[in-house]
Amino acid sequence: MTSAAMTTPRPGGWLTEATKERLALLASALLLLCLVFSRIPLALLPAPIGDNAAQFEEGIRTTVLLTALSGAGGLAIGLAFALASGSNTRWLRAPTSTLVAVLRGTPLLVQILFVYLGLPSLVPSLTLGAFESALVALVLNVGAYNGEVMRGALAAVPKGQMEAAWALGLRSGQALIFVKGPQALRFALPGLLNNLIALAKDSSLAYTIGVVELTNVGNRIASSTFLPIPVLVTAAAVYFVITAMIAWIAGVLEGRLSATMPQKP
Repeated sequence: MTSAAMTTPRPGGWLTEATKERLALLASALLLLCLVFSRIPLALLPAPIGDNAAQFEEGIRTTVLLTALSGAGGLAIGLAFALASGSNTRWLRAPTSTLVAVLRGTPLLVQILFVYLGLPSLVPSLTLGAFESALVALVLNVGAYNGEVMRGALAAVPKGQMEAAWALGLRSGQALIFVKGPQALRFALPGLLNNLIALAKDSSLAYTIGVVELTNVGNRIASSTFLPIPVLVTAAAVYFVITAMIAWIAGVLEGRLSATMPQKP
């Protein structure tokens, strides 16, 4: 093979990885802006979508906000579940594993209804609004799934990594943060992002307790206009855009992490 053939750029090689990442993040930011300020493009569509663009915008904002808050909370709760489930302390490991099993083994809809209707009956001081109840249920539910993903990722890191960190004088907490944690993140990232995509769709269950999110808005408009097809297609398209945006960012993050991983000889 000649040197000229070896240096022939591959198709699309003129875009560096850094440029691809910037373009992907810019496109994702633009998509997010379109979702949050969706009244303008939706108003251009024919009835019944254009006539109810303001209602769709309100539902989209609530869906995006609910997904973002529950996703962030689910990461924190998931990390706590993972550390507790993998703990050597039985009194901490046993109840955490039981709670995770219950959250993963029962329907999310039942959990939302329990937080909104059942919890105030047991503890009246814990009465929450519809949005707050949905948020708590979603955080706990996705946190349970994230916890299992993180626990598996932490277990996948070779034990020699922690032993090497201890040999260098790092404490267990420092070794977890600076040595084991970054390596486990590479294993956990695909599963965490898949859970976030599922969370964006599962947030539609909040309509059952009156949260004015996208599915709730679509149901109201379809009932009042007797035109369910365009309303359902529009709602489905918005959910697809949300999940596609998450998947796009996921591809950038996975590419960045895989680029930093040591290559096998």
